[in-house]
Amino acid sequence: MIYTAETLLVRALAYGERPQVLNRITAAAAGWALLNMEVRRLGRGETWTGHTGEHEAAIVLLGGRCAVTSDRGAWPSIGRRRDVFGGMPYALYLPRRTGFALSAVTEPLDLAYCWVPTDQDHPARLVTPADCPIEVRGGGTATRQINSILPPGFDCHRLVCVEVYTPGGNWSSYPPHKHDVHREDEQGTVLEADLEEIYFYRFDRPGAFALQRIYTADRAIDAVVVAQDNDIVLVPQGYHPVSAAYGYDCYYLNFLAGSAQSLANAEDPAHAWVRTTWRGTDPRVPLVTSEMEEGAATEPERRR
Repeated sequence: MIYTAETLLVRALAYGERPQVLNRITAAAAGWALLNMEVRRLGRGETWTGHTGEHEAAIVLLGGRCAVTSDRGAWPSIGRRRDVFGGMPYALYLPRRTGFALSAVTEPLDLAYCWVPTDQDHPARLVTPADCPIEVRGGGTATRQINSILPPGFDCHRLVCVEVYTPGGNWSSYPPHKHDVHREDEQGTVLEADLEEIYFYRFDRPGAFALQRIYTADRAIDAVVVAQDNDIVLVPQGYHPVSAAYGYDCYYLNFLAGSAQSLANAEDPAHAWVRTTWRGTDPRVPLVTSEMEEGAATEPERRR
């Protein structure tokens, strides 16, 4: 596939265009081998059934609560935050050859579902906010929050999943980094993994957007995309920094899979120097915590 600004951006579907599905990308459509993802919205009482087949899968609750029954167990209450700006994540990891049924307890229920091929078996696992440490990364106007959901070392085959919050006007995935070559040192430590990556975007208020550049050293890929609510951006290779528009807090969910269950990467040497300019972190970060969830129902709506 030839990757351009048009092919790297997967626009959100109009609600109702495809029942329950807000956006979707398959590995075949992306022109790569592993990552598939869709975002679904269910009304209270609606059920979605599926089967992982020869894939391992992750369900991340973006907002609302659900109940799940499966071949691997039952979870009667998953989720707590009203939306991604209302608290910390819940997720469910499902191994291959697993049938499941997910029912919405609240309305709306928004979830992201990612699946990748595997020939391994790992246990199903519920991930709660207590399992998701908050990391404040960067400095100055490159400060952002990372919540690890399926981090390197998680008991699975390929999947890695994190969510990132970037305050309005700030940069993230910065300095620009890449993970498109598998490199190890003499001891076998992974220095850089070859990973496919998906960015799924949400924002704290209508009209928001972020700019994301995807570029390789030889400029075989050199594109800038404008990401809006519920859009997907593909990162097949190359560096991929993000800038959130001033005044609009930005959220993105990352799914990655490739040569190792790792986030090992290499920074663009042309921009690595900016680290030396950081003098402290942005006090707006972290943007979300578990503590904010108790009063979420009485807070004014920030989205939609």
